[in-house]
Amino acid sequence: MKKPQLTLFVAIMLCCLTKGFSQKGNYHITNGISITGAITKLDISTNNFTTKQGDGFLGALTATVDIPHRWYNISFGMQLSESSIGIAARPTLVSTNNTFIDYKLFAAQVAFLGHIKVIPDYVTIDLGPMLQYNSKLELKDASNETYYINNYTNLTAKDISNISQFNLNGAVGASLGVRNFKLKAQYIYGFTNILNKLETQNLDTSGGSARFKGNQNMLVLGAVISF
Repeated sequence: MKKPQLTLFVAIMLCCLTKGFSQKGNYHITNGISITGAITKLDISTNNFTTKQGDGFLGALTATVDIPHRWYNISFGMQLSESSIGIAARPTLVSTNNTFIDYKLFAAQVAFLGHIKVIPDYVTIDLGPMLQYNSKLELKDASNETYYINNYTNLTAKDISNISQFNLNGAVGASLGVRNFKLKAQYIYGFTNILNKLETQNLDTSGGSARFKGNQNMLVLGAVISF
């Protein structure tokens, strides 16, 4: 992942956003920076695999433009997360001893969100789009590579790692607190098919569907400190 280029892109966009809004109208505009720390719950909604929601963590850096006489604020920022997800598999072709093997997924999400002021400075409803770049699915335990994925005859755990790495998400949530500290809950849904790239890998899909479709969903629970 090209982290320096992505960080530079975010920095440039933040500067442009701040300059653009500071020159319009006669409002007293307040620009702020927020740092978020959170836990995550990740799952993929799919009929191809049997999945189990996994835990993870997230950190974010956000620039906020606050226009006091408007009913909304806007923010632009980047968040980084590492989450896990379980997928049902079996150790041998004929085994009845099924288990969930754990994968981890790293993601960088660039978000542009609007914040509806339900109670100004105290409660907001947050929603908007996110552009995501994510890693491949990485097995937490390499010894599980040869496990066979449930719903398929010969598909192994290592075969399904090369998922789509650019995805578009939508986020909705709420923040509650005081001006400089808030608790945050956010739900992120993947509009694009995160399993789509598996269809180009010439996989042995005997016993199951050759069409792969899955949508990421992530729950974020955390705290936000603003400056």
